[in-house]
Amino acid sequence: MALFFKKFTEGARTLAKRPSFSKDPRQLQFQADINRLFLYSSYNRFGDEANVEHIIEMANNASFDDQHMQVQQNVHSQIKAFCNFMDQILLPNKNMLNHSPELSPQSNTLPHTSGLSFAVGRSNTTINPDVPQTRPLSQAEVSLTLKHQLGYTLDVKSSQIPHKDAGRGLFLDGAADVGSVIAFYPGLIYSPAFYRYIPGYPKVDAQNPYLITRYDGNVINAQPWGSGGELREPWNGRIKAEIKANVKGAEKGSEKFWKLLSKPLEGNNLGSKNEILERRNPLALAHFANHPPKGVQPNVMICPYDFPLTEDNMRVYIPNVMFGNGEVNMRRFGSFWFKSGVSRRNASSTNVATLKTLVLVATRALEDEEILLNYRLSNTKRRPQWYAPVDEEEDRRRWS
Repeated sequence: MALFFKKFTEGARTLAKRPSFSKDPRQLQFQADINRLFLYSSYNRFGDEANVEHIIEMANNASFDDQHMQVQQNVHSQIKAFCNFMDQILLPNKNMLNHSPELSPQSNTLPHTSGLSFAVGRSNTTINPDVPQTRPLSQAEVSLTLKHQLGYTLDVKSSQIPHKDAGRGLFLDGAADVGSVIAFYPGLIYSPAFYRYIPGYPKVDAQNPYLITRYDGNVINAQPWGSGGELREPWNGRIKAEIKANVKGAEKGSEKFWKLLSKPLEGNNLGSKNEILERRNPLALAHFANHPPKGVQPNVMICPYDFPLTEDNMRVYIPNVMFGNGEVNMRRFGSFWFKSGVSRRNASSTNVATLKTLVLVATRALEDEEILLNYRLSNTKRRPQWYAPVDEEEDRRRWS
């Protein structure tokens, strides 16, 4: 296994120097990340240690677009398998394979209060006719049963990182191979056109540590999701948050311009629509992953995943909703995004509407350990004392 990682690391470094890779630092880092994800996820889906050289050769011969497409297919294949497991666990017309003996006998049956009941949780739950019938399992029971089928699940508990601000961390319970999709980053997705609706804008991260940004500018706010829930229910991600007023005082012309651009907006009449989501999703906890302490390497990496909205049967297990009424073409100018005036549903050549999400992918084999994610905080701003850069050059390129 050590030789496997050495070969993949060397392969990634070699590919990152290819002339076809972008000269723009930000795009270069994105391409390097996709290349690593191609190697890891392809190994998980197709290979073993004997095929490492072949996978690296595939990466050498594939264009960036082809690698990106293959990563999406590899990740989608895993998520589809996960959704099938969840159906087996929760849908009453599915066989619950590998049923855990630790679950109560009643967990595999539906309540008999009424022939018209829709079991979206425990007894005495308000019935919603729009929510499909599910087995009345708790979040903990779903998580335990998933571990028996998938081989792993997730747990949130006190972090093992030795600093006072570590708080709770994300832990893998079980074993997962390199390239496995470990977690979903849940929550409300804001495209650049709707940045000003993020609670607390423009200082959105002042009171919210659960924000993350994709390379394409989409921001995911996991704060409304919390730790999930005990139901399959309509969810829109709306939370109430106070937005601090601008500090009064003498203003220069540039300050007035900034305030004009950064004035927060209220989304009461816009917002996000209700989507029926499975709040018991055991893997929708990526926002609890901590940054590794100094001298420790991360064991997962971020992977952009564009979920095709045509996959109706899988939608309930994708823990995200989009803010606003669809995507809007935006152009970036320095630190600002401006509408280009052309609406679109999707930028892909397939013209299939997608949900711009993120997942965490294992960069090595994992077993019963804390999940550590490189936060890649910008080195142009003051960073927390606990933050130890994994790679300063990657941080610089990511935020250039």
